[in-house]
Amino acid sequence: MIIVQTPLRVSFFGGGTDFPGFYRAEGGAVLTTAIDKYIFVTVKRRFDRKLRVGYTKTEMVDSLDEIQHELIREALRMMGVTEGVEVTTMGDIPSAGSGLGSSSTVTVGALHALHSLRGELVSAETLAQQACEIEIDVLGKPIGVQDQYIAAYGGLRLMEFHKDGGVCSDRVELNAQTARQLNENTMLFFTGVTRRAETILTQQKMNIQDRIAVLCEMKRMAYTARDALLAGAVDTFGELLHESWQLKKQLASQISNGVLDDAYQAARKAGALGGKITGAGGGGFLLLYCPHRRQDAVRSALSGMQELPFRLEADGSKVIFNYQRH
Repeated sequence: MIIVQTPLRVSFFGGGTDFPGFYRAEGGAVLTTAIDKYIFVTVKRRFDRKLRVGYTKTEMVDSLDEIQHELIREALRMMGVTEGVEVTTMGDIPSAGSGLGSSSTVTVGALHALHSLRGELVSAETLAQQACEIEIDVLGKPIGVQDQYIAAYGGLRLMEFHKDGGVCSDRVELNAQTARQLNENTMLFFTGVTRRAETILTQQKMNIQDRIAVLCEMKRMAYTARDALLAGAVDTFGELLHESWQLKKQLASQISNGVLDDAYQAARKAGALGGKITGAGGGGFLLLYCPHRRQDAVRSALSGMQELPFRLEADGSKVIFNYQRH
């Protein structure tokens, strides 16, 4: 049996500039981090030739094409594993529609586990590229490419997406005090709404040409926010989150709604400096930057929402258990 632990992520700045439709013309950049919430993928060989896939439901099938879980199905296909295997996924949070990058985390984790099953050591770069190929090229998802890279690499990173399709992923090294402040001052609340990101992302993708100026400004803010953190100006980072969220809401009509706007305004009134809905928007988790002394007031203001305590995660996808009898 092999168990792979792959982190979820919170994207701070630049989301949307990682769509090929934008970065192949303008170049993109995001500031994003892995967090200490994970999806675990287990893979083990079976005595018979069947394929078993376990997630919120269980599938037991005779052939690859019968598997309904498309991410697992295509990972198995890419790795040439067509029979006699079981794959299960378990997450720390409700995975579908959370806005924490869970689809890409599952894909990266499944690929990593299957490479390990074949006895192959695999680089983060390869995992990210293969996950992008499955989600974007094979399954045609209207998504960007940051989630696959941060799940594979981990850490707090500034990622640049070049016009030629190349991706540069630089770890942002914070001093101990800044890292502690950033961990202490960021909060996540579950809005109680899970949504199909594809609907929002499809609209966002179609709007790219009309939103070039907004996206260019969002890209610029990824660098500004990184520089603020490196300078130890953590509150400035929080204020930039607010500015960026106002821009992000212009990318597609369903990114926010009345309920989310009211929650965000209540949090700001209680002392949060900035924040955003994670991922595509429309629901999932509300990320807030709030100085520590005002956090109880924010919790009271959002008493109807469940808080998810989290910290930044340094590591990307990794094998945490590998036992194979030969």
